[in-house]
Amino acid sequence: MFDLTPEEARLLLNVALMAAGGNRFQSAEKILRVLEQFRPDAPSVAIGNAITLISAMQFAACVEYIDEVALRKFPENAMLKAFKGMALLRMERVPEANEVLSGVAAQSGDPAAAQLAKGLME
Repeated sequence: MFDLTPEEARLLLNVALMAAGGNRFQSAEKILRVLEQFRPDAPSVAIGNAITLISAMQFAACVEYIDEVALRKFPENAMLKAFKGMALLRMERVPEANEVLSGVAAQSGDPAAAQLAKGLME
């Protein structure tokens, strides 16, 4: 077995996100599944899975994945919570989404997640 360098892992994550953006969801899922074997403690893989589910318009599956898998591994990850809020908005569960997003917007540990949350609440 071999290991991936951080640069190789980043490259694979970018390829997976490009695949999701190009509606190649199965390819993105396969890449992320393999990447998770090499980087099981990387929240970026969980975020990639959430982005892929949102891109595939599987909003309920995204919320379920974030709640049941991703946030159990990374309970304080603000970006995962922001993507949960995004999926909830797409499901027209606005009060629930705003509750999640306002918590993300108020935190200061991840400025990118806070900015995303604020933008989604506008």
